[in-house]
Amino acid sequence: MAMASTSAAVLQGISTPFLSGSRAARNLLNVTAGGRASSAAAGSPRRLLVVAAAAPKKSWIPAVKGGGNFIDPEWLDGSLPGDYGFDPLGLGKDPAFLRWYREAELIHGRWAMAAVVGIFVGQAWSGVPWFEAGADPGAIAPFSFGSLLGTQLLLMGWVESKRWVDFFNPESQSVEWATPWSRTAENFANATGDQGYPGGKFFDPLGFAGTLQDGVYVPDVEKLERLKLAEIKHARIAMLAMLIFYFEAGQGKTPLGALGL
Repeated sequence: MAMASTSAAVLQGISTPFLSGSRAARNLLNVTAGGRASSAAAGSPRRLLVVAAAAPKKSWIPAVKGGGNFIDPEWLDGSLPGDYGFDPLGLGKDPAFLRWYREAELIHGRWAMAAVVGIFVGQAWSGVPWFEAGADPGAIAPFSFGSLLGTQLLLMGWVESKRWVDFFNPESQSVEWATPWSRTAENFANATGDQGYPGGKFFDPLGFAGTLQDGVYVPDVEKLERLKLAEIKHARIAMLAMLIFYFEAGQGKTPLGALGL
């Protein structure tokens, strides 16, 4: 009796329009479920079993089925934002390396997005190609190239070393001595709990992915996930754009010139 009732409930659960598809298929399932349930209705109470359909993994080649780990790597489960199963070289087989590669992709993508904007705006403003801007006689340079290089290496080295340490030891850098210019070390803490997405009053001052409640930053999970996906998509496009800019620069061309502007 119990077995028949459970089977009927399963069929009833999967006979919803969302799961069963066509009307004919639903009618067939309803007839089957009705025949089995009628024999068990008198002896046991009716129970409903909810069946959830698992979301299929997204693929970087949606039209191709199969292909093994080249098309659908088993070590990528779709949990990362923008994960479409693209890892033909198997770089992410090790979970630790996968985590590091995602961190590297984020950082390089953010720099690429800033660089693309800077290249277009800089050339539109000055008329000087981006790859010649540093050597242009009219460039504003109150200090020598050596001073610029030394300052860049010192400041970037310090910031990058902090990021490196924080990656392997999260929250270790949100202390007073590590942020000497700030009296509130919590500004540099990770307010979202996700590596690479610190949020908080300092890194999300406009509240795109969270709100301030009684002076405390509270992340909005839904907004954060949507922005993660948007960011990684734009970051990848920007990195491809920078690669094209490099090839154009090798031929003495600029992005604006290629667009006829």
